[in-house]
Amino acid sequence: MQDQPTPVELINAVAEFLRADVAPQLSGHAAFKLRVGLNALDLVVRQLTHEASGDAAEIERLSKLLGTSGSLDDLNRLLSARIASGEMGFQTPGLTEHVWQTTMDKLAIDQPNYASYKRERDGS
Repeated sequence: MQDQPTPVELINAVAEFLRADVAPQLSGHAAFKLRVGLNALDLVVRQLTHEASGDAAEIERLSKLLGTSGSLDDLNRLLSARIASGEMGFQTPGLTEHVWQTTMDKLAIDQPNYASYKRERDGS
């Protein structure tokens, strides 16, 4: 593994080059396809920088909610099974908060410019 530049730094450098040097030369469908590619690069950067902490927080919430530990996938499967069986529901203390926070964490990565997300994040 290389120390410098980091994967995030490499992706940001490529994205900046594309925005500054390539985008101004394009129009129409080619410009659209470039914007789609840049959005994908931005998403990857957000995943690399935020996903691990979001996953760790989700595991912590799920472990507390379910009273057990495990991988994120295992805990989510257990939660889904308990909801499907009726053992848990939105009346279960902490479940609504967990689902809300998980949704907000995922939106922070996937759609950080989504107006409703920004409004909720900023508390306005």
